[in-house]
Amino acid sequence: MARRKGVVLLVLLMMCYAVAMVGGSDGGRARREREEEGDERGRREREEEEEEEEEGYDEGGGGGGRRREREEMFLMHEMKTVVRTDAGDMKVVKGFDFGGIGGVVSEKQIHLGFITMEPKSLFIPQYLDSNLIIFVRRGEAKVGSIYKEDFVEKQLKGGDVYRIGAGSAFYLRNTAEGQRLHIICSIDKPDGFGWGSFQSFFIGGGMNPMSILSGFDTVTLATAFNVSTSEVRDILTRQRSGPIVFLSEDLHPPNIWAQFVRLKQHEKLQHLKRMVDLQEAATKEEEEEPTWSMTKLFKSVFGKEPNGEDNRRKAPDSYNLYDRKPDFRNNYGWSTAIDKSDYWPLGHSDVGLYLVNLTAGSMMAPHINPRATEYGIVLRGSGTVQVVFPNGTSAMKAKVSEGDVFWVPRYYPFFQIASRTAPFEFFGFSTSARKNRPQFLVGRSSILQSMKGPEFAAAFGVSEEKLRRFVDAQQESLILPSASAAPPEDGEVKSERRIERVVGRFGKGMILDFD
Repeated sequence: MARRKGVVLLVLLMMCYAVAMVGGSDGGRARREREEEGDERGRREREEEEEEEEEGYDEGGGGGGRRREREEMFLMHEMKTVVRTDAGDMKVVKGFDFGGIGGVVSEKQIHLGFITMEPKSLFIPQYLDSNLIIFVRRGEAKVGSIYKEDFVEKQLKGGDVYRIGAGSAFYLRNTAEGQRLHIICSIDKPDGFGWGSFQSFFIGGGMNPMSILSGFDTVTLATAFNVSTSEVRDILTRQRSGPIVFLSEDLHPPNIWAQFVRLKQHEKLQHLKRMVDLQEAATKEEEEEPTWSMTKLFKSVFGKEPNGEDNRRKAPDSYNLYDRKPDFRNNYGWSTAIDKSDYWPLGHSDVGLYLVNLTAGSMMAPHINPRATEYGIVLRGSGTVQVVFPNGTSAMKAKVSEGDVFWVPRYYPFFQIASRTAPFEFFGFSTSARKNRPQFLVGRSSILQSMKGPEFAAAFGVSEEKLRRFVDAQQESLILPSASAAPPEDGEVKSERRIERVVGRFGKGMILDFD
């Protein structure tokens, strides 16, 4: 009897142990499942918190503001109106001042200028302490400038690129009948010389803007011009319309520039001689003539020299970006770039240009620029720009549209995607006049495609066969089809953050320099 009880007790103990073992195993699995569920729940909570932060910014929340500030660090907001008159305006977006951020190599600072001029208007003669590269976005213009010691005049059309060196006197005229002139330009200081961002020195002018001649005392000017002091005051106080003026008497009261243009040839030359006398008197003690003179500048208005000889000597022509055959084209878009090998004046500024057009929903494949920082302006359509930090985290993913400006530091990976409904066109400048040779990270001509092998397979922790299938899945190069990744239109999802447009409302007034 006692033995049977002992056996029964042993059996019960063994059953309890088996149940405990099974329960422990099930409990381990359940615990792991709970941990995985907790991780997934935590991930969802973090995503919800990030969304709340973004919404919090829109509602004035501080956390979302810090997130937005970081994610928009490659969008260029700082823009100022430097000239505004009834005849036109000029706005400038200040370029990034490279102080060394997260591995960004220190490079030259480029500012972007946007000039709009009404029909029959003139941007009066001046010179800058910076190099100017002009791109005619829309319209027609006549640019007069000093190249070496000669006055040259060029007729520009849409797509033309033209360079004016620092210290070279120039003017711009809108020559298209009944059409506004739109110009985009890069502004860079040679060797970083000067104060602030850039400075204009107006040769023509009066009360608004002040001519640099106004800095001399009246008696000295009267002696140099061989005229009376009252005549000097009359010439230097009549202009009050600002740096961009109308030349048409039909639409506006006559001004000194309109009157000059209407003069007969011999009358123009008489005025020219009077203006030249000052320059000759001021420089008669110098051994060499300066690279530009008042004579050459005013011939830009008056035409030929007194002896009838044309003073327009050989100088670099403009270069038309629209007429150039794209460097790459497929069914999803095209891209082109010009450097000093295409247009040698770019080498003096060490600046390049590019133009990209993506069809609706297509993507410029992720890539890096090993030689230059890029500045981009959206000309048409909308899309998304994403930039990645060196540590593999997203630096910015922002929706952009016409008029928006962005920049991408040298070496930083990035891509652009067009929206699903329309083409996406953007133009820009790069901080090198050499061939950029971008390195693509995806596509048939990518780094991964060229270097796929055991080394990259080991780096990703996969087999060579799996890596090969992954890399070979994309058959296109450079510009890729990507409708699934393209940004949706407003209304499909929560609207994305937008940035301030370059083309917008700005206060009146003129700023000749800004910090």
